[in-house]
Amino acid sequence: MLQSLLLLLLCQLSLYNLVTPARVCGRPPVMADIEEHSFQRVYEVGSEVFLSCKRGYIPTSGSRKIICTSGGQWTQAKLKCSPKSCSFPGPLANGVIHITDIIFESKINYTCNEGYILRGASNSECTANGTWSEQLPFCESVTCGLPEIPKYATMTYHRRFKGNTTLFGDSVMYECSPPLVLFGDERGYCTSNGTWTKLPECRFVTCPPPTGIANGFMSFAVIREHGYKDKVKYGCNVNYVLEGPMETECEKTGQWSTKPSCKAPCTVGIERGRIFYNGKKIWIEDLKPNRVLHSDLVAVYCKNEEKNCGYPVVTQCIDGALKIPECYQVPSAFKYNMQPKSLPSEIKMC
Repeated sequence: MLQSLLLLLLCQLSLYNLVTPARVCGRPPVMADIEEHSFQRVYEVGSEVFLSCKRGYIPTSGSRKIICTSGGQWTQAKLKCSPKSCSFPGPLANGVIHITDIIFESKINYTCNEGYILRGASNSECTANGTWSEQLPFCESVTCGLPEIPKYATMTYHRRFKGNTTLFGDSVMYECSPPLVLFGDERGYCTSNGTWTKLPECRFVTCPPPTGIANGFMSFAVIREHGYKDKVKYGCNVNYVLEGPMETECEKTGQWSTKPSCKAPCTVGIERGRIFYNGKKIWIEDLKPNRVLHSDLVAVYCKNEEKNCGYPVVTQCIDGALKIPECYQVPSAFKYNMQPKSLPSEIKMC
């Protein structure tokens, strides 16, 4: 009898172990953005669970319902959740907002441009309710005091100031009272560290008495020391050409600017022949006086023996030197006087 009862009990236990696992489901397997804190450990077959998105996420598609099936498995979860978005922050005047995204848990950072100081939080996070954790900060301009005025100078502001405070980027112009010269920057600025740029100085500058130039003269010049910006004019003797600036000026270095020079005329060094000068042909003996000025162009005539034609070759007077082209051949006295029509300047041009 006892053995029969034990056998019956074992049969019942085996039936229970075979059926029970198939008639329950465990906790639903869901994505990380699904809320699961209210899930039970075990659900009976046919149980329905309605899914919801975690805080900071919103449903975008799919059914919320899943069902525990007779096989002990849940139907596939189709609910799709997306993170909430915050509004685009800013703009931040005189600063930059560093953004990678504006969805839930995204972080942004704020920085100010040079010369500005950040007032408020330097970073913020997109919260679960779709707002930023911190208010938008602002960038406040660096301030300086009033600038100093250099001794013996005047100062002009680029804008009107109020009180004793100036702002980053404000500027002034310095100017020395004549005959003093400004050494340093003409313009001063309120810098990003809250101080003004280095103050310039006003100094007295003179240049030594000016000197003359060869083959020239100074016009209405007094041989004495001259002050900054004083000028002296130069001229050249007859037939000499002034090359360079007509005036020289006393510079802030205490030296005169570059002086001009006087360049000498040239003689056309051919004994017989014809030249082209000042737009016309001239026999050399008719060039009276035999002189061309510095930088003037003169053409002599050479002959192409193969083609039996003439052609002009240009040369230039450079400070008293006029080089005659190598192709030029001086005609004999007989040919020059008796057969002038055969000269390179008179025959057909190439």
